[in-house]
Amino acid sequence: MFIDQAKIYIKGGDGGRGAVSFLREKHRPKGGPDGGDGGDGGDVVFAVDEGLKTLMDFHYKRHFKAQAGVAGASRNKHGRNGEDLILRLPPGTLIKDENGNILFDLVSKKDVFVAARGGSGGKGNAHFATAKYKAPRFAQKGEPAEELSVQLELKLLADVGLVGLPNAGKSSLISTISAAKPKIADYPFTTIIPNLGVVSVDESSFVVADIPGLIKGAHKGTGLGDAFLRHIDRAGILAHVLDLSRENPIQDYQTINCELKAFSQSLAKRKQVIIGNKLDLIADESTLDDLKKYFAKEKKELFFVSAKTRQNLNRLVSYLAKEVQVEKPEEKESNFVRATLDKEETVKIFAFKPKQKLSDYTIDNPEPHIYKIKGQEIERLVKMTDIENPEALRYLQRRFNSVDLDKRLLKAGAKEKDTIRIAGWEFEFLPNN
Repeated sequence: MFIDQAKIYIKGGDGGRGAVSFLREKHRPKGGPDGGDGGDGGDVVFAVDEGLKTLMDFHYKRHFKAQAGVAGASRNKHGRNGEDLILRLPPGTLIKDENGNILFDLVSKKDVFVAARGGSGGKGNAHFATAKYKAPRFAQKGEPAEELSVQLELKLLADVGLVGLPNAGKSSLISTISAAKPKIADYPFTTIIPNLGVVSVDESSFVVADIPGLIKGAHKGTGLGDAFLRHIDRAGILAHVLDLSRENPIQDYQTINCELKAFSQSLAKRKQVIIGNKLDLIADESTLDDLKKYFAKEKKELFFVSAKTRQNLNRLVSYLAKEVQVEKPEEKESNFVRATLDKEETVKIFAFKPKQKLSDYTIDNPEPHIYKIKGQEIERLVKMTDIENPEALRYLQRRFNSVDLDKRLLKAGAKEKDTIRIAGWEFEFLPNN
């Protein structure tokens, strides 16, 4: 089964909880706090597997979660980090959020994308010991991991995309010039899934994609081809295959171009090479003069070939090989962080969120007597605080004071006993005197 779209839910591993512990030894009855930090949760990572051709692995299983970090322990023992969950996708897969915004485009075999970061491990009580607070009896909870739903959309990587009406001979053509083995028969819509073929020319090669034939109204959902047009979206060249044995190949050409334009303006403007197929069925080649004149006026390269007898195919393939090099898009520089997925493979990791400071927060007043605090680091601090622990709560208040939260709330108009919302918690506002 060919699956080229999937929607899945992913969640990183939560961070492990920090430990509250005190050193107790025979000669050191009051050795001080020794609670270790919790381990970091694993990330959910998308990576390219060139052996995959569909998104079948995500058709039935749709929930994925990385391993959580292990809690810290006494004697400053650090909890084990959770393992990353690596989800492998075919090259050419777009990763989108729920609104259809592109998060990442997996093209190169060395590309990876960290889609859901694991939470940081909570600090053990040993971390909070100071000259003033020598025996803290609290630790941080592990940070909750990122979680989201993503849409996966496969766009096959091809240099040349074959388009045309059903039964124009596209499958016969790709099977003749490459090692691809699509289903071929003398009836429309024989091809019901995209096919890829690698064409070798001297020392170079290029990839050709064959999609189901298009018919009039395809952009409205008629037929099969419109569902697969995304698979030629990356192709630098469109090879427009016409059946020379049909009554009006020029009208066929215009029909397909109207559908391409209705589907995507970008696709309609792509460089096209016209391939008149089934030359073996033409008894008098002088009948092709109208086609030559029309496409000369359109300034399109025109080739008359026969996929069945291989007539003129070498000339066509040589031309495509040269044009592919001309039309190949340049690789764009991206703002990625270099890292490694394993010991041998260098990859690119996308920085999912920029780092912020604790003081980078905003105050909203959505309704009377209610104030909402938003900020990556300040919300993270609250999520990792054990609110039920009085000592932890006092530590949280000190951190709030360090970034002038009271002062900024008063400036925003907050009054005593107003409600302050932050990271899912509600606090009563009691400003410092």
